[in-house]
Amino acid sequence: MAIQNLRKRFGDLLVLDSVSFEMQASSITAILGPSGCGKTTLLNILSGILAADAGAMAGLEDKRFSYCFQEPRLLAWLSAEDNMRYAMASLQDTNTIEQRISRFLEEAGLTEFRHFRPHQLSGGMQKRLSLARAFAFPSDILLLDEAFSAVDLKQKIELMQAFLKLWKDERPTAVIVTHDIHDALFLADQVVVLSQRPARVRGILQINTPHEARLFGSNELAAYEQQLYSLLGFSTLDQDANMPAN
Repeated sequence: MAIQNLRKRFGDLLVLDSVSFEMQASSITAILGPSGCGKTTLLNILSGILAADAGAMAGLEDKRFSYCFQEPRLLAWLSAEDNMRYAMASLQDTNTIEQRISRFLEEAGLTEFRHFRPHQLSGGMQKRLSLARAFAFPSDILLLDEAFSAVDLKQKIELMQAFLKLWKDERPTAVIVTHDIHDALFLADQVVVLSQRPARVRGILQINTPHEARLFGSNELAAYEQQLYSLLGFSTLDQDANMPAN
């Protein structure tokens, strides 16, 4: 899958300027960059929600997409299982729908809460339900927009572990938008680093460490972290002041 020289402008505002990168099927790509640089715009172009002004995308034709947002975006009047059922309404096979609902609720640790409505679930459980719903729809490409933000560190790690558990079952090609270096280090096979707006690709970092060996604070991840700071344009002395918010 290849993204080639994408450009996007809103009126006089140039948001994306010749953005290019490739993605391997069944891999996880993190799009890392400062707030407001155009990461979500890029995600919306990949999904077809927005049209690019110029450039091309190869290998995305006829793919099925699933989306997971920063906010859970659950329907308040539906139970957990009905929120998932609603997301799969376009599927024809009722047995498949019910099997996938049960399977992904179990994978997310939410089986006993399947009849609960969103207001009866904790914030972390709502996020896990949002992830389970995104995976339950049998997509080729899964797009996540800051899906691990706005929670404390413990919940974030639990959410990322839940994501990896779900991802390893289905192996969709995943694209994760984030401004947090640690999210990218923990999850991604490659990290595409964008500049300030208008966004250009500053560099691409390949991460070869297996997911199960990625421990926060390890020397190997620290080496990758230094490379990402360098690609973002931070010096060693700048890092404490410019650390992305968790």
